[in-house]
Amino acid sequence: MPDISPLVGRQDTLRRLTAVLDGVPERGRTVALIGEAGVGKSALQAATVEEARARGFRVLGARGSESESHLPFASLHQVLRPLLGEAAQLPVRQREALLSGFGMSDVDVPDRFLMSLAALELVAAHAQEAPVLVSLEDLHWMDEPSLDVVSFIARRIEGEPVLMLASVRSGTSPLADDASIEWLHVDGLDDSSAAALIAARAPGLDPALRERVLREAGGNPLALLEFPVAMASGRFGWTELSDELPMTTRLERAFASRAQHLPEVTRTVLAVAALEDGTDLVEILAAVAVLTGAPVGVEACEPALAAGLLVSDGTSVEFAHPLVRSALRHAMSQSRRQQVHGALAQVLQERHRDRAAWHRASAAGTPDEQVAGDLVVAAEGAVRRGALGSAVTWLLRAATLSPDDALRGARLLRAAELAFELGRARQVEEIRRQVDRDSLQPGDRSRLVWLEGVFDDGASADPAQVRRLVGYAQEALAADDVDLAFQLLLGAGRRAWWGEPGADVRHEIVVTALSAGLHESDPRVLAVLALSEPIEHGPAVLRHLASMVDEPAQPDVAATLAIAAFCVGDLRRALRLLTAPVDALRSQSRLSPLAEALAIRSWSALYQGDFDLVTSADEAMRLADQTGRSLWGAAGRIGIATLGAVRDGLPSDGADATLLAEAEAVALRPAVPMSTLLAAVQLARGLAELGAGRHEHAYRQLRRVFEPGDPAHHQVQQVWTLGYLADAAVATGHGDDARRLLTELEALAGHDASPATAVALEYSRAVLADDEAAEPLFRLALEGAARGSRWHRARVELAYGSWLRRQRRAVESRTLLRDARTAFEGLGTRAWAERADQELRATGEQGHRPTTSDAAEMLSAQESEIARLAAEGLSNREIGQRLYLSHRTVGSHLYRIFPKLGVTSRAQLGAVLAGARVG
Repeated sequence: MPDISPLVGRQDTLRRLTAVLDGVPERGRTVALIGEAGVGKSALQAATVEEARARGFRVLGARGSESESHLPFASLHQVLRPLLGEAAQLPVRQREALLSGFGMSDVDVPDRFLMSLAALELVAAHAQEAPVLVSLEDLHWMDEPSLDVVSFIARRIEGEPVLMLASVRSGTSPLADDASIEWLHVDGLDDSSAAALIAARAPGLDPALRERVLREAGGNPLALLEFPVAMASGRFGWTELSDELPMTTRLERAFASRAQHLPEVTRTVLAVAALEDGTDLVEILAAVAVLTGAPVGVEACEPALAAGLLVSDGTSVEFAHPLVRSALRHAMSQSRRQQVHGALAQVLQERHRDRAAWHRASAAGTPDEQVAGDLVVAAEGAVRRGALGSAVTWLLRAATLSPDDALRGARLLRAAELAFELGRARQVEEIRRQVDRDSLQPGDRSRLVWLEGVFDDGASADPAQVRRLVGYAQEALAADDVDLAFQLLLGAGRRAWWGEPGADVRHEIVVTALSAGLHESDPRVLAVLALSEPIEHGPAVLRHLASMVDEPAQPDVAATLAIAAFCVGDLRRALRLLTAPVDALRSQSRLSPLAEALAIRSWSALYQGDFDLVTSADEAMRLADQTGRSLWGAAGRIGIATLGAVRDGLPSDGADATLLAEAEAVALRPAVPMSTLLAAVQLARGLAELGAGRHEHAYRQLRRVFEPGDPAHHQVQQVWTLGYLADAAVATGHGDDARRLLTELEALAGHDASPATAVALEYSRAVLADDEAAEPLFRLALEGAARGSRWHRARVELAYGSWLRRQRRAVESRTLLRDARTAFEGLGTRAWAERADQELRATGEQGHRPTTSDAAEMLSAQESEIARLAAEGLSNREIGQRLYLSHRTVGSHLYRIFPKLGVTSRAQLGAVLAGARVG
């Protein structure tokens, strides 16, 4: 292995980085060097960049700046500036999103995800001729919108020849929760390496001082180099350093001391450069002129350049090391800061109003509504450009400058709402705590209440919290604000669905909704009724849904109706209604609500038996994790595990046990557990045990859903679980118990059962009946609600055929069992197909070997989704835009998919995925 740098004491780390470079052509990665200031991260990064260039890598890079951390997309612009000439090759919406973020387009495209996808496409395209290294120094000082894009790319470069190498200071946490980033800790040098470095760089240092430097530096390379320089200058009292100060603060003081004896005008240049959010030399000198009251030329910079504090190319000026800037900012008095910010605001006002607004706000020492208002305008401009992170920062500053308490609260709430869109649960909570509820206007008080449960989507069913929402909804109705009232009532209804606040609380939600004066067919009313009292109001909701002549034109309305349809068990309608919302949310890049819609669609598909659509659970999980929606992430995990249970036939402690445990942890987190999620977890475990033939285990898992005192008990979910419990009961001697539960649920469902309820009841009646009554019930189940689902009809065929065999009517049973086996094979449910085949063997028929491999078993969830979209005729770029992947990543997936399925072209995919034989 070549020695890529003469850096003292860093050979092991350099070898690891070299190994990363070796593997980049096969697998893209993101590696972050983390360590304290001055520990040598930049030197390691520079050495790796040098080696990458020597190997033929293309290098892109950016360095974060503390003063630019509020400037949206500043760091991303540094990275992509060499590639912007290629932006014309991007799809129009991606190109406009990217350019609007950089202020290079008049089109308002507040779409950070399309912008992220455009950035990914540019980097991936750049990597086609040679591997790419994206070097990101000082990640902790990069602006948040740029960090969002970095995180997006990091999760999607595995299939690209791209290495992102970042450095970040210890004690900061940008992207700390991103599992796609490999963290490499850089510690101080060991004693021998530190001594070798001192000997090489300061050979004439007095031995006693050398020992003091070694002790004080603690292995920090930059301190080892800078302390001797500071001491040799005669202008820094080394022994005056306080032992209590952190080493990095002492080091920053050493930097600041180097500016103390420069001319006053040069110190003013340094002060302006330290607080400026750009590097333009003309702007910096203009602000210096404002502060000094006289014209200032480039010569004012020369002493700082000679001292090694600044570097300049003649048009821009930067600090030689970020710690220089940090030291100067740290040493500057508050009054001096305000003066400098004021000068910068004056200089920037004409050409850069948003930046000027920020500096004016930083210069303000007391509340000022004019300044705060300008900052709010700048924040909304940032929102239009998709820079929500910067908008949050500016709104929070505007709130501190607001003299009116009500306006201050409104601005904090707006910042929190944007933080929610960014998926920042912790920041939303921190902002919420700053809001003085008593000073808010009534509408803002309701916004605050909504924010309290926004990340868990109403997961906590604590009766007091639910009643509080209902109370605010009643206040809104009294003020004729119906929209706000139903926003709150839907929040209360979600809580009633996810948990169990009690029958009286659920009824209170319904009474309030019906008192609004809206027609019962209003989608919002239907959703509240279905969420709150799905059994009691299910028949009425079903009638209104059935009376719809056309699907609603507005996707948001369709999504609301889909929730109602799902909760009352009209699953086929829910799937149909969700098509438009999913497409609309995808096209608008509204990934947080898209995660929710995909999760609901996957659950609807699971219970309906449309397993091809259950693959959306994987995307729901990924998007929910990305946007901080833990509840929907849990729902996606359960969907993935349930599909695996149905298809693989492995016991519940098998491959997906971790997914279910993670979902269960989310469900148990609130004071009142989320019974819906827990019931679904038990169903997944029960199905896994059924598929594995462990019927007693299956019965114990499923039985919990029916026990009122169990956290997994759920009124609706027990209906959907009943048929599987019946299967387990028949095989284990628990028939009497299951029949008692069946009787209870028949009474609960009444005469107007939903399609999903009808499937469960008809199936269970037949399976649990005695031999004298069973046959007509099986025939009724075969021709009843199960006809609309291949899965449920195949289950009836299997159960009926098995019953006929046990009645010694083998010839009659074979047709049913063959049909069941064929259906199960087509659905990819291998364990159930094997059960049908075992029953056929028991009739005397020879065993069956499937003639085609099931595509679903060969592909991951993401591969299945890509293959399905390709089979529908979508191009790689169109697929990538739907799934937020580079179109080259899509191509790589298809390259692996084709040999797995035994096909050579996209035209063959449809036939294979449909289960047909490809010749």
